[in-house]
Amino acid sequence: MHSRYYSLGLYEKSMPGSLGLSEKLAEAKAAGFDYLELSIDETDEKLARLDWADPEIHALRHAMEETGVPVCSICLSGHRRFALGDPDPAVRERGLVIMEKAVSLAARLGVRIIQLAGYDVYYKKGDESTRQYFAENLKRSVVIAARQGIILAFETMETPFLDTVEKAMYWVGKINSPYLQVYPDSGNITNAAGLYGKPAAYDLETGRGHLAALHLKESKPGVYREVPYGTGHVDFRSVTGTAWNLGVRMFVGEFWYAEGSDWRAILRENNLFLRAFLDSREED
Repeated sequence: MHSRYYSLGLYEKSMPGSLGLSEKLAEAKAAGFDYLELSIDETDEKLARLDWADPEIHALRHAMEETGVPVCSICLSGHRRFALGDPDPAVRERGLVIMEKAVSLAARLGVRIIQLAGYDVYYKKGDESTRQYFAENLKRSVVIAARQGIILAFETMETPFLDTVEKAMYWVGKINSPYLQVYPDSGNITNAAGLYGKPAAYDLETGRGHLAALHLKESKPGVYREVPYGTGHVDFRSVTGTAWNLGVRMFVGEFWYAEGSDWRAILRENNLFLRAFLDSREED
């Protein structure tokens, strides 16, 4: 099932929240995935992970060793609530603390990539000042990450501020550090392609040399999440092929657990669905 040529990770939220992390690692392995992507979202429960002490870290590292399934990336969406560009200085400060703690957590767990939410603000209206605050705190964040050798990589989002690789590359060029890259979302850039009339494959090309990984997510026009694979409009053959040719070798299946579903079967089916596109790359 596993490949010598690429890694296919599993988004943590594809499984019931009632499972412990050691159970999620075991389920990821049983379904055929290579690694787990940890979620640090805006909920107090997930943000509390940033304050894990040594026993929690050691327990998760032990579980990774026992299962053979590492945590290789963190999806850091906590900045939706504590945005780096927020007009309130106390909120911006909390955003920087979250960044510092996330980088420390990544270093302690052996995680290489933190996927960064591309928002100046999310719950408030953005303007020139929020953009400027974001620029200042992004620069600080990259310094924090560089100190630990951790890559921050922008997720392409569902809002106009940063919904394409091309827009993310503006910030990559502005900061100009090896520790700031792009981690696109196939569903989001496909929706953006419909809005701007530029194919998703073209958008990926604008990130040449700067794509750290790729979220494989389905979407429909105007619908950005919880669309089952094969029922939306993402051209997975095209986006995986383009990303592959641009050097991407880390991919994550991003989908969500649905209450009452046969989620174990869905994990297995989605693994096979995604590997069909990635395995065909090896034969090219």
